[in-house]
Amino acid sequence: MNPTTVAPITAAEPPTAPSRTDFLSKSTPRWCPGCGCFGVLKSLTATYAGLGMPRERLVTISGIGCTSRLPYYTATYGFHTLHGRAPTVALGVKLANPELSVWVISGDGDALAIGANHTLHLLRRNPDIKMLLLNNQIYGLTKGQASPTSPRGMVTRSTPYGVPDTPINPVNLALAAGATFVARVADTDGAMMEEVFAAAHAHRGVAFVEVMLNCVTFHDGAYAKITDHETRDDYALAMRPGQPLLYGKQQRKALVADHGRILALPLGDAEAVPEQALRHDPQSADTGLAQQLALMGPPDLPCALGIFRQVQAPVYGLDPKHDQEA
Repeated sequence: MNPTTVAPITAAEPPTAPSRTDFLSKSTPRWCPGCGCFGVLKSLTATYAGLGMPRERLVTISGIGCTSRLPYYTATYGFHTLHGRAPTVALGVKLANPELSVWVISGDGDALAIGANHTLHLLRRNPDIKMLLLNNQIYGLTKGQASPTSPRGMVTRSTPYGVPDTPINPVNLALAAGATFVARVADTDGAMMEEVFAAAHAHRGVAFVEVMLNCVTFHDGAYAKITDHETRDDYALAMRPGQPLLYGKQQRKALVADHGRILALPLGDAEAVPEQALRHDPQSADTGLAQQLALMGPPDLPCALGIFRQVQAPVYGLDPKHDQEA
């Protein structure tokens, strides 16, 4: 009788942590080479991988536009909805199954033109939904018409004599609507996108993130001063809670208040940060400073990036007290 061979007992292999590729679908992204959407897709799927939840609990919802193709390229549940209606579908999904993490992907034309009404009410109601507004200041899918965020005077296919309208500032709109989490990032900064997207997910309530997106075909260089290596130090300011608002080479410019206005104060090489340097608190109930920061931009002041507001309030559909008051 042959002796029985017993296999040695070995410890079970620990489960492999998911990577961002686990959250990519098999569809090939159809964007122009160099489009900022590629960077957003990379950062969003990296964020998904870091959340520690199965793909079946994630839902990616969009409207219409180049940016709204993104759900096709994620391996999550999702909807490609009607023009401007993504917030409405997202709210229905969240109310039907509150356990899902629901993300809305929209563009400036989709969310702020035909979908402006839906965006506004999503923000004021404060459901636990995350909305990324990819703002390239142009209609890309329909070939280069002016959008609600196009700069005044910009010549487009629909405005041959220049845009006559005042552009919408998405962050300022979200703050005015009462959104409880509001942020702005650039499509070139993957680390900040992932940091802000993760904070948006952790936030209990609506989260609105404007992504400054470059359209290489119809509005290339829209944010060049803010994102280019040669100029970004002087035209971009990364906000950190409670820290002085500094920017420029070696952080030698400080933002200060002067009779209600925000001014840039140059600092000497060895000069200490002045006491009057502004400090931003995103948890403040007063959004006055946040709104002023949202309106800043080149050439006189830098563009503020990061989290503008992060406060807690009753969540629509989850807090009975909120529903009774509503």
